[in-house]
Amino acid sequence: MSEWKECKLGDVIFFGNGKARPKNEGIIPIYGGNGILGYCNQYNYQDETIIIGRVGAYCGSVFYENKSIWVSDNALSAKPKERNNTKFLFYFLKNLELNQFAEGSSHPLVTQTLLNSIDIEIPEKVNEQSAIASVLSSLDDKIDLLNRQNKTLEAMAETLFRQWFVEEAEDGWEEKELNEILEFVVDNRGRTAPTSDTGIPLIATNCIKNENIYPLYEKVRYVDQETYNDWFRAHPKPGDIIFVNKGTPGCVNFVPDPVDFCIAQDMVALRVCLNSMSRYYLFLFLRSNEIQSQILNSSVGTTIPHLKKTDLLKFIIEVPPKKILDNFDSKVSTYFSKMNINMKQIRTLSTLRDTLLPKLMSGEVRVSEHDYRIKGFQD
Repeated sequence: MSEWKECKLGDVIFFGNGKARPKNEGIIPIYGGNGILGYCNQYNYQDETIIIGRVGAYCGSVFYENKSIWVSDNALSAKPKERNNTKFLFYFLKNLELNQFAEGSSHPLVTQTLLNSIDIEIPEKVNEQSAIASVLSSLDDKIDLLNRQNKTLEAMAETLFRQWFVEEAEDGWEEKELNEILEFVVDNRGRTAPTSDTGIPLIATNCIKNENIYPLYEKVRYVDQETYNDWFRAHPKPGDIIFVNKGTPGCVNFVPDPVDFCIAQDMVALRVCLNSMSRYYLFLFLRSNEIQSQILNSSVGTTIPHLKKTDLLKFIIEVPPKKILDNFDSKVSTYFSKMNINMKQIRTLSTLRDTLLPKLMSGEVRVSEHDYRIKGFQD
């Protein structure tokens, strides 16, 4: 095993500035502090590049690319000095949580001068850096593959929905208010529940996004068992549809199987009456562009948009014949089951990665520089 050396961050990384984004369109990604902002036909960095959010809410965020990109003026670039491994440095910077070093409170900022001065300790041999990067990259690659599989499965389900219920829709299909096709609505409005550092995850509105099928378990809060029992009147079940009422009204996700969380205020879980409706049809119906526009137009408030529960339950839902819905379910249910399995694997791999990251970057857990086996980590 190699030795670790103490040095400054500027001893191993060369930092560079971004530039104002070009106005032309193209296929080259434009990176800012929050990831890809758009695309252009020019680049100011090539090959392996680390991107760091420079200013504002995403100050200190870290991204990695291995192709031509444009780094905008609200981000910095980072390239390795000498033979240091770029992917290792990417994970190292993520673990540093650079926003903690930011200057200014109302408008946080990281500068090249600040980054260059940070004291660090890293493996001296590039082989060990590469071994650590390989372990973490293998987990991220698997997570990325599963996410891409889910996107493909979701696209297949949406294609069937459009074909059957938009392009081939028939006149005369029954229309009902949303409340007529629901069995139950999980609604935990009321006092804000006290949270704790551990316990049962409390899914808030920031976890529900339309680009995902199932809730994200990022930046969740927790409630203890007593709070869970006393404060929450009802709990979602697998297959319920979580609908956000406030902040980002119209964002919908499925409740996974098994359920290991409770839902916070500003959202409800819709339980479909399966005798008359398909949960998959309703989910994709609510995700459709037309209904999303209706939700936006029905919301009140400018600073924080809000869709009243009573208005939501009056939404008109087009109800195809039961035979067609059953046939649709038979085709898409396998897609959603596979997405659910993938989601559970993603969570497991993400937890393993997030557990390993600080241990690998501190040297608490070591990786053989020759065969990439992890030393000192049993799970």
